[in-house]
Amino acid sequence: MPEQFGFIGLGQMGGPMAGNIAAKGFPLTVYDKAGTQGLAPEGAQLGANAADVARAADTVFLSVPDGKVSLFVVDEIIASEDRRADVIIDLSTIGPDAAREADARCKAVGITYIDAPVSGGQAGARAGTITVMLAGPRAVVDAHQDVLHGFAKNPFHVGEEPGQGQAVKILNNFLSGTAMAASTEAVLYGLSQGIDMKTILDVVNVSTGQNTATADKFPKRILTETFDTGFATALLTKDVNLFLDNAREAGTPTKIAQAISEVWDETNEALPGSDITMVYKYLRDGAGE
Repeated sequence: MPEQFGFIGLGQMGGPMAGNIAAKGFPLTVYDKAGTQGLAPEGAQLGANAADVARAADTVFLSVPDGKVSLFVVDEIIASEDRRADVIIDLSTIGPDAAREADARCKAVGITYIDAPVSGGQAGARAGTITVMLAGPRAVVDAHQDVLHGFAKNPFHVGEEPGQGQAVKILNNFLSGTAMAASTEAVLYGLSQGIDMKTILDVVNVSTGQNTATADKFPKRILTETFDTGFATALLTKDVNLFLDNAREAGTPTKIAQAISEVWDETNEALPGSDITMVYKYLRDGAGE
Protein backbone atom coordinates (compact mmCIF):
# COMPACT_ATOMS: atom_id res chain seq x y z
CA MET A 1 0.00 0.00 0.00
CA PRO A 2 1.43 3.44 -0.88
CA GLU A 3 2.47 5.74 1.92
CA GLN A 4 -0.43 7.71 3.35
CA PHE A 5 -0.18 11.26 4.64
CA GLY A 6 -2.22 13.25 7.13
CA PHE A 7 -2.52 16.98 7.78
CA ILE A 8 -3.89 18.57 10.95
CA GLY A 9 -4.50 22.32 10.97
CA LEU A 10 -5.98 23.91 7.84
CA GLY A 11 -5.55 27.57 8.70
CA GLN A 12 -4.03 30.39 6.66
CA MET A 13 -0.73 28.54 6.21
CA GLY A 14 -1.80 24.93 6.71
CA GLY A 15 -4.68 25.02 4.25
CA PRO A 16 -2.58 26.03 1.23
CA MET A 17 0.21 23.60 2.17
CA ALA A 18 -2.26 20.73 2.50
CA GLY A 19 -3.82 21.80 -0.79
CA ASN A 20 -0.48 21.58 -2.57
CA ILE A 21 0.19 18.12 -1.14
CA ALA A 22 -3.21 16.90 -2.31
CA ALA A 23 -2.82 18.57 -5.70
CA LYS A 24 0.42 16.67 -6.28
CA GLY A 25 -1.50 13.41 -5.90
CA PHE A 26 -0.27 12.32 -2.48
CA PRO A 27 -2.96 10.36 -0.55
CA LEU A 28 -4.05 12.78 2.18
CA THR A 29 -6.41 12.71 5.16
CA VAL A 30 -7.05 16.08 6.82
CA TYR A 31 -8.60 17.47 9.97
CA ASP A 32 -9.12 20.91 11.45
CA LYS A 33 -10.85 21.64 14.73
CA ALA A 34 -12.54 24.68 13.17
CA GLY A 35 -14.45 22.52 10.69
CA THR A 36 -12.74 20.20 8.26
CA GLN A 37 -15.59 20.07 5.72
CA GLY A 38 -15.24 23.70 4.66
CA LEU A 39 -11.45 23.80 4.78
CA ALA A 40 -10.36 20.51 3.22
CA PRO A 41 -8.55 20.66 -0.12
CA GLU A 42 -10.01 18.93 -3.14
CA GLY A 43 -9.10 15.27 -3.29
CA ALA A 44 -8.38 14.86 0.41
CA GLN A 45 -10.18 12.48 2.75
CA LEU A 46 -11.83 14.04 5.80
CA GLY A 47 -10.95 12.93 9.31
CA ALA A 48 -13.40 13.44 12.16
CA ASN A 49 -10.60 14.13 14.63
CA ALA A 50 -6.84 13.82 15.11
CA ALA A 51 -7.15 10.12 15.96
CA ASP A 52 -8.80 9.50 12.59
CA VAL A 53 -5.81 11.05 10.86
CA ALA A 54 -3.38 9.01 12.98
CA ARG A 55 -5.19 5.81 11.99
CA ALA A 56 -5.17 6.68 8.28
CA ALA A 57 -1.69 8.10 7.77
CA ASP A 58 1.91 6.96 8.07
CA THR A 59 3.18 10.54 8.31
CA VAL A 60 1.15 13.36 9.89
CA PHE A 61 1.90 17.02 9.22
CA LEU A 62 0.89 19.57 11.87
CA SER A 63 0.29 23.27 11.31
CA VAL A 64 -1.07 24.80 14.52
CA PRO A 65 -0.75 28.16 16.32
CA ASP A 66 1.62 27.46 19.22
CA GLY A 67 3.41 24.94 21.41
CA LYS A 68 0.48 24.29 23.72
CA VAL A 69 -1.74 23.26 20.81
CA SER A 70 1.03 21.27 19.17
CA LEU A 71 1.67 19.22 22.30
CA PHE A 72 -2.07 18.64 22.73
CA VAL A 73 -2.35 17.27 19.18
CA VAL A 74 0.80 15.16 19.60
CA ASP A 75 -0.79 13.61 22.68
CA GLU A 76 -3.99 12.91 20.74
CA ILE A 77 -1.99 11.12 18.05
CA ILE A 78 -0.03 9.12 20.62
CA ALA A 79 -3.23 8.05 22.40
CA SER A 80 -5.14 7.06 19.28
CA GLU A 81 -6.15 3.40 19.06
CA ASP A 82 -4.92 1.38 16.07
CA ARG A 83 -2.49 4.18 15.27
CA ARG A 84 -0.77 3.87 11.91
CA ALA A 85 1.24 7.10 12.13
CA ASP A 86 4.90 6.65 13.01
CA VAL A 87 6.23 10.05 11.84
CA ILE A 88 5.04 13.54 12.82
CA ILE A 89 6.37 16.51 10.85
CA ASP A 90 5.47 19.63 12.81
CA LEU A 91 5.35 22.71 10.57
CA SER A 92 4.29 25.00 13.45
CA THR A 93 6.38 27.70 15.12
CA ILE A 94 6.34 26.58 18.73
CA GLY A 95 9.81 27.35 20.13
CA PRO A 96 12.71 25.01 20.92
CA ASP A 97 11.46 23.87 24.34
CA ALA A 98 8.08 22.72 23.03
CA ALA A 99 9.73 20.93 20.10
CA ARG A 100 12.08 19.07 22.44
CA GLU A 101 9.15 18.12 24.67
CA ALA A 102 7.13 16.87 21.69
CA ASP A 103 10.13 14.82 20.55
CA ALA A 104 10.51 13.24 23.99
CA ARG A 105 6.84 12.25 24.11
CA CYS A 106 7.02 10.79 20.61
CA LYS A 107 10.22 8.84 21.24
CA ALA A 108 8.62 7.17 24.24
CA VAL A 109 6.07 5.48 21.95
CA GLY A 110 8.21 4.89 18.88
CA ILE A 111 7.12 7.90 16.79
CA THR A 112 9.74 9.97 14.97
CA TYR A 113 9.15 13.68 15.50
CA ILE A 114 10.52 16.14 12.94
CA ASP A 115 10.68 19.78 13.99
CA ALA A 116 9.95 21.64 10.74
CA PRO A 117 8.76 25.27 10.97
CA VAL A 118 8.16 27.16 7.73
CA SER A 119 8.76 30.66 6.35
CA GLY A 120 7.36 32.42 3.33
CA GLY A 121 3.94 33.64 4.36
CA GLN A 122 0.54 32.91 2.89
CA ALA A 123 1.68 33.80 -0.61
CA GLY A 124 4.54 31.32 -0.39
CA ALA A 125 2.28 28.66 1.06
CA ARG A 126 -0.15 29.06 -1.83
CA ALA A 127 2.62 29.11 -4.45
CA GLY A 128 4.51 26.19 -2.94
CA THR A 129 7.64 28.30 -2.53
CA ILE A 130 8.01 28.29 1.24
CA THR A 131 11.14 27.36 3.15
CA VAL A 132 11.02 24.46 5.62
CA MET A 133 13.64 24.16 8.38
CA LEU A 134 13.75 20.47 9.29
CA ALA A 135 15.45 19.10 12.40
CA GLY A 136 15.45 15.38 13.11
CA PRO A 137 17.00 12.18 11.74
CA ARG A 138 18.37 12.89 8.26
CA ALA A 139 17.30 9.51 6.97
CA VAL A 140 13.66 10.26 7.82
CA VAL A 141 13.89 13.74 6.30
CA ASP A 142 15.48 12.35 3.14
CA ALA A 143 12.74 9.72 2.84
CA HIS A 144 10.16 12.54 2.72
CA GLN A 145 11.81 14.68 0.05
CA ASP A 146 9.13 14.01 -2.57
CA VAL A 147 6.24 15.17 -0.41
CA LEU A 148 8.27 18.06 1.01
CA HIS A 149 9.00 19.34 -2.50
CA GLY A 150 5.28 18.99 -3.18
CA PHE A 151 4.60 22.07 -1.07
CA ALA A 152 7.99 23.71 -0.41
CA LYS A 153 10.68 25.10 -2.68
CA ASN A 154 13.39 25.14 -0.04
CA PRO A 155 13.42 22.26 2.45
CA PHE A 156 16.60 22.51 4.57
CA HIS A 157 17.85 19.84 6.98
CA VAL A 158 19.29 22.08 9.70
CA GLY A 159 20.21 19.48 12.32
CA GLU A 160 19.56 16.10 13.87
CA GLU A 161 17.87 17.36 17.04
CA PRO A 162 14.30 18.70 17.23
CA GLY A 163 14.47 22.26 18.54
CA GLN A 164 17.14 23.24 16.03
CA GLY A 165 14.53 23.93 13.37
CA GLN A 166 12.73 26.20 15.81
CA ALA A 167 15.99 28.01 16.58
CA VAL A 168 16.50 28.85 12.91
CA LYS A 169 12.86 29.90 12.51
CA ILE A 170 12.75 32.25 15.47
CA LEU A 171 16.08 33.89 14.57
CA ASN A 172 14.72 34.36 11.04
CA ASN A 173 11.50 35.93 12.30
CA PHE A 174 13.44 38.13 14.71
CA LEU A 175 15.41 39.43 11.71
CA SER A 176 12.19 39.89 9.74
CA GLY A 177 10.56 41.78 12.61
CA THR A 178 13.67 43.93 13.02
CA ALA A 179 13.70 44.75 9.30
CA MET A 180 10.03 45.74 9.39
CA ALA A 181 10.38 48.00 12.41
CA ALA A 182 13.72 49.55 11.41
CA SER A 183 12.62 50.12 7.81
CA THR A 184 9.50 51.91 9.08
CA GLU A 185 11.61 54.33 11.12
CA ALA A 186 13.98 54.87 8.18
CA VAL A 187 11.18 55.53 5.69
CA LEU A 188 9.38 57.87 8.08
CA TYR A 189 12.58 59.87 8.46
CA GLY A 190 12.92 60.10 4.67
CA LEU A 191 9.32 61.27 4.33
CA SER A 192 9.95 63.97 6.93
CA GLN A 193 12.61 65.36 4.59
CA GLY A 194 10.14 65.70 1.73
CA ILE A 195 11.30 62.61 -0.19
CA ASP A 196 8.70 60.44 -1.91
CA MET A 197 8.30 56.92 -0.44
CA LYS A 198 8.72 55.21 -3.81
CA THR A 199 11.94 57.13 -4.38
CA ILE A 200 13.27 56.05 -0.99
CA LEU A 201 12.43 52.41 -1.76
CA ASP A 202 13.88 52.54 -5.28
CA VAL A 203 17.20 53.77 -3.93
CA VAL A 204 17.37 51.50 -0.87
CA ASN A 205 16.46 48.40 -2.87
CA VAL A 206 19.56 48.73 -5.05
CA SER A 207 21.73 49.73 -2.09
CA THR A 208 23.03 48.17 1.10
CA GLY A 209 19.91 48.88 3.15
CA GLN A 210 17.72 46.54 1.09
CA ASN A 211 15.81 43.93 3.10
CA THR A 212 12.54 41.97 2.98
CA ALA A 213 10.54 44.92 4.28
CA THR A 214 11.85 47.43 1.73
CA ALA A 215 11.79 44.93 -1.15
CA ASP A 216 8.41 43.33 -0.52
CA LYS A 217 6.27 44.67 2.31
CA PHE A 218 6.68 48.39 1.67
CA PRO A 219 6.17 48.42 -2.12
CA LYS A 220 3.42 45.77 -2.15
CA ARG A 221 1.56 46.32 1.12
CA ILE A 222 2.32 49.78 2.55
CA LEU A 223 2.81 51.97 -0.53
CA THR A 224 -0.43 50.46 -1.85
CA GLU A 225 -2.10 50.95 1.57
CA THR A 226 -3.46 47.40 1.52
CA PHE A 227 -1.61 46.32 4.69
CA ASP A 228 -2.28 42.67 3.89
CA THR A 229 0.70 40.34 4.16
CA GLY A 230 -1.58 37.88 5.92
CA PHE A 231 0.83 37.52 8.84
CA ALA A 232 -0.67 38.66 12.12
CA THR A 233 1.11 41.08 14.44
CA ALA A 234 0.26 38.72 17.31
CA LEU A 235 2.16 35.86 15.66
CA LEU A 236 5.26 37.90 14.88
CA THR A 237 5.20 39.28 18.41
CA LYS A 238 5.09 35.71 19.72
CA ASP A 239 8.06 34.75 17.53
CA VAL A 240 10.17 37.77 18.48
CA ASN A 241 9.56 37.07 22.16
CA LEU A 242 10.43 33.41 21.66
CA PHE A 243 13.74 34.55 20.20
CA LEU A 244 14.37 36.98 23.05
CA ASP A 245 13.59 34.36 25.72
CA ASN A 246 15.73 31.70 24.08
CA ALA A 247 18.64 34.06 23.42
CA ARG A 248 18.60 35.07 27.08
CA GLU A 249 18.60 31.40 28.06
CA ALA A 250 21.52 30.77 25.71
CA GLY A 251 23.45 33.75 27.07
CA THR A 252 23.81 35.44 23.68
CA PRO A 253 23.42 39.22 23.14
CA THR A 254 19.88 40.60 23.36
CA LYS A 255 20.18 44.41 23.33
CA ILE A 256 18.55 44.77 19.91
CA ALA A 257 16.09 41.98 20.58
CA GLN A 258 14.86 43.74 23.73
CA ALA A 259 14.17 46.95 21.81
CA ILE A 260 12.45 45.13 18.93
CA SER A 261 10.38 43.09 21.36
CA GLU A 262 9.09 46.30 22.96
CA VAL A 263 8.05 47.70 19.56
CA TRP A 264 6.07 44.58 18.69
CA ASP A 265 4.57 44.17 22.15
CA GLU A 266 3.29 47.76 22.01
CA THR A 267 1.99 47.41 18.44
CA ASN A 268 0.18 44.18 19.23
CA GLU A 269 -1.41 45.69 22.32
CA ALA A 270 -2.48 48.84 20.49
CA LEU A 271 -3.66 47.10 17.30
CA PRO A 272 -5.03 43.66 18.21
CA GLY A 273 -5.87 41.52 15.21
CA SER A 274 -3.70 43.62 12.91
CA ASP A 275 -1.40 42.68 10.04
CA ILE A 276 2.32 43.16 10.71
CA THR A 277 2.53 46.02 8.20
CA MET A 278 0.29 48.08 10.50
CA VAL A 279 3.38 48.76 12.58
CA TYR A 280 3.97 51.48 9.98
CA LYS A 281 0.78 53.31 10.99
CA TYR A 282 1.47 52.71 14.67
CA LEU A 283 4.92 54.31 14.50
CA ARG A 284 3.91 56.96 11.94
CA ASP A 285 1.14 58.27 14.16
CA GLY A 286 3.50 58.81 17.04
CA ALA A 287 2.27 56.01 19.28
CA GLY A 288 5.75 54.50 19.40
CA GLU A 289 7.41 57.61 20.82
